[in-house]
Amino acid sequence: MSTPRKVSALITVTGVDKPGVTSALFEVLSGQRVELLNVEQVVIRGRLTLGVLVRAAMDEAQGKALRQAVEAAIHGVGLDVSIERSDDLPIIREPSTHTIVVLGRPITADAFGAVAREVAALGVNIDLIRGVSDYPVTGLELRVSVPPGIDGQLQAALTRVAVDAGVDVAMEDYTLSRRAKRLIVFDVDSTLIQGEVIEMLAARAGAQDAVAAITDAAMRGELDFAASLRQRVAALAGLPAGVLGEVGEQLELTPGARTTLRTLRRLGYHVGVVSGGFRQVIEPLAHELMLDFVAANELEIVDGTITGRLVGPIIDRAGKAKALRDFAHQAGVPLEQTVAVGDGANDIDMLTAAGLGVAFNAKPALREVADASLTYPYLDTVLFLLGVTRGEIEAADAVDGMVRRVEIPPE
Repeated sequence: MSTPRKVSALITVTGVDKPGVTSALFEVLSGQRVELLNVEQVVIRGRLTLGVLVRAAMDEAQGKALRQAVEAAIHGVGLDVSIERSDDLPIIREPSTHTIVVLGRPITADAFGAVAREVAALGVNIDLIRGVSDYPVTGLELRVSVPPGIDGQLQAALTRVAVDAGVDVAMEDYTLSRRAKRLIVFDVDSTLIQGEVIEMLAARAGAQDAVAAITDAAMRGELDFAASLRQRVAALAGLPAGVLGEVGEQLELTPGARTTLRTLRRLGYHVGVVSGGFRQVIEPLAHELMLDFVAANELEIVDGTITGRLVGPIIDRAGKAKALRDFAHQAGVPLEQTVAVGDGANDIDMLTAAGLGVAFNAKPALREVADASLTYPYLDTVLFLLGVTRGEIEAADAVDGMVRRVEIPPE
């Protein structure tokens, strides 16, 4: 008598999730001498889908007996089950090639449908969809398999959807490098903090409007940053140095900044700031936030008075990229494992040099070169691009008794 050949079967259990379903299924399987090849389970709003891939040597009668035993066990706990041959299916599916993160307040069905249509039109398969956030924005992550050679087409299509549908859509390679980021560097003005420090100082000198106009043009890339910085600093001549501390005390962090930094520290990131602003204002804040690295311009102060000049090299567009490289070298982190976040044209080189460049509420010149663009004014949306979920953030905060959601007014 010949030994029955081994066959594979996929058992799929669906229904209202409850304790004991998996136990009931495996109690039956344990008595059937089956090999367990793979198990996948998802629960959405209390609805369970459980897939179990098994292999066993059995003849037709034994296969029928197994089917009847499994059906009896699962129907006995009030769920549905299907069993189908799956000899030709891979045991572990190939990993996805990319992730697509969609963020919105809200994400409408039209917006998500537009993403799905563009993906399908290019022959991209959606392998998995999961929710990553319900606060301060809704976030959905898609893991997709992209055919070779169409990354650029897909990126362009998703950029159009983001603009047309009013959501943020970011695409990244889904590789080990996504989970290997170890250094993140933030611009300061209008990124880590709200507003521009130099304009706050200029207001003390009665030159706020003139300085703000120069700042806006420089951030759009219309003026050379170094030259424009010297013009703006000259407007501060004669201010007492004490105003630097006063302005520092008035700085307001961008919503979500503390959550972001706290979470990054828990993940073991090195965190730095690089700014075209001033070290005398930024360093106390960096110390309070327990940051690892700081690069910023330094105002010349003589006899307790700001002279209107700078000391040392200027942290301009090239200087910001150099600071990122210096931080990475000091931390022993390769550039492909770095993240840079900024908002202005003087951040272009830094974002281009980083493994992941994120434009945050940015000027068009920066959005054009960034790997991802975020338009909602919450810095913790950066975490969702790194694969961190709101649930994970709040679970970690709960351990320290820190979970707090601030009411967000409707748009």
